[in-house]
Amino acid sequence: MLPIKDDIPSRSFPLVNTVIIAVNCAVFLFEVSLGRQAQALIFNFGIIPKRILSSGPADWSTILSSMFLHGGWAHVLGNMLYLYIFGDNVEDALGHIRYLIFYLLCGFGAAWAQILSAPHSVVPMVGASGAIAGVLGAYFVLYPRAGVLTLIPLGFFLQVVRIPAVIVLGFWIVIQFFSGLASIPLAQAAGGGVAWFAHIGGFVSGLVLVRIFAAKRLTGRF
Repeated sequence: MLPIKDDIPSRSFPLVNTVIIAVNCAVFLFEVSLGRQAQALIFNFGIIPKRILSSGPADWSTILSSMFLHGGWAHVLGNMLYLYIFGDNVEDALGHIRYLIFYLLCGFGAAWAQILSAPHSVVPMVGASGAIAGVLGAYFVLYPRAGVLTLIPLGFFLQVVRIPAVIVLGFWIVIQFFSGLASIPLAQAAGGGVAWFAHIGGFVSGLVLVRIFAAKRLTGRF
């Protein structure tokens, strides 16, 4: 399933979400301009679990820088699509400054989930996926009944269907969970592949942190 659009209009301009998307796109275009040298950029500014755990706080800055690096066009475009669809409403609920802090904290939570799941990995991890997963977790809590226009492949045909957000995002996190379990042998052997546990850690961080950052909106719900 590929989400296209939700049915909740923003009450205010999503300034922070727009800036985050713009920065991610600008950084990726800079990566592309480097050609083969982009690999050095990713190695220096991406998360390498073994390096993080051996060097300690000295390398923790890469947790932040890695959130704005991506491994390819599909990677960055897919991430920005999800952030564009779901981020504006979460920013509405949290406010601009709290949304920025929330986003970064989810990214840190996601990074540590992946680091601890593959502590010996020397493969750089990059991408905004973990932080965006936190945004999805927040949306799951705040707008479970929202409708999400979703593209579903049916054989040779594509069908656009309106599906409740709780189903779209619930299906997404279930896929991440089982993919993460299936990736454990690979992570232990080589440490490469998709950072599934970053997605899971980010989503869980979002579920937890949104209860703090949007406390007034959630009063009486829990």
